[in-house]
Amino acid sequence: MEQKLKDRNHRVFFIDPMDISLPLLDRMYKEMTNPSEMLRELEEKIRSAEGYMPVTPEYNHSTSAAMKNTLDYFLEEYYFKPSAIVSYSPGGFGGINAAQQMRLIFAEPGAPAIPSSFPISRVHEVFDESGKLIDQRYEKRVKRFLDEFEWYIEALKNQRETRGTPY
Repeated sequence: MEQKLKDRNHRVFFIDPMDISLPLLDRMYKEMTNPSEMLRELEEKIRSAEGYMPVTPEYNHSTSAAMKNTLDYFLEEYYFKPSAIVSYSPGGFGGINAAQQMRLIFAEPGAPAIPSSFPISRVHEVFDESGKLIDQRYEKRVKRFLDEFEWYIEALKNQRETRGTPY
């Protein structure tokens, strides 16, 4: 997805919760008096984004704790920008339970999920070990999913620019 977004001239920030390794949330970014440089950079990336595409595994019928912890550091930064949820699992359902949880999570900070989600079933059969797509049936789905995401990005961006936000 990252390369597909870049091919469509989007600026992409790939944020891996496991790489940034935030401590368990005890206060939100906006409540911190002296956030770390890493948190300031993360806040800027989230604030400047026009949309969000969480890619989540399914773990215990939900998203990962690391993903949830990372998302919870911020709130206003997400306001009135769409999210497009990608989920995956080694099983046949592609992480759809995690995707449903992500819909609820992104609704709270005002980053509504687009109607479609992008579940990837049997992820180990879809990508090779380097992450290259090997199941070409996903190409058509990816195009349609990204077309929908871009539609919502543009619609919400136009509303923010012409009417502002409700709050």
